[in-house]
Amino acid sequence: MSQSSVIGAGTVVRGNVEGDGSLEIFGRVEGDVNMGGDVVVGEAGAVRGNVSGEKISVQGAVQGDLRGADAVLLERGAKVVGDLSAPRIGIANGALVRGTVRTEGEPALSANKRGGAAVLKPAAFAAKPVAKTEPRYAPPPRLDDGDEDDDQDDDDADEPQAVMLPPARPREKEPERRPPPPVLPSLGKGAKAKKKKYRE
Repeated sequence: MSQSSVIGAGTVVRGNVEGDGSLEIFGRVEGDVNMGGDVVVGEAGAVRGNVSGEKISVQGAVQGDLRGADAVLLERGAKVVGDLSAPRIGIANGALVRGTVRTEGEPALSANKRGGAAVLKPAAFAAKPVAKTEPRYAPPPRLDDGDEDDDQDDDDADEPQAVMLPPARPREKEPERRPPPPVLPSLGKGAKAKKKKYRE
């Protein structure tokens, strides 16, 4: 059984802390914590550095990354500024985290462990053939040409008749409409305009 170390309340450790056993921090540590066992940061505890261990449980404040070999648990009231990485991560209501959360160490799920369901490829879309229908045109109205031969008209009544339309004429460009030039009074040669005298 590995031994457990305790950093009591009011104790300040400046430097890295390493060991094979477990560690409980109720004071303050300014440095990295690297333990082979569990690490517990109490409610009044504070760590300014990276923390690594088997299972990390935080109730206080940590400014650094947390890396757990088994799990990282943040209890109510915990304040962590840093990244979390472990196979299992738990964050309770009231815990604050500013950083990335990454679960790692778990083997990737294979196709057999997903329930044995084979991955099905989407079937290629096959469009159904559509029967082609020829457009139907209404026969043009018959024009009475005034012939008196009704027998020939009756025979041709069943056959559609084509109506020839005259070719469309290109539209001529309309000339631009301009207002007429203004009309100016003209004076004859040698004529001088009369000046009006106003009486003052």
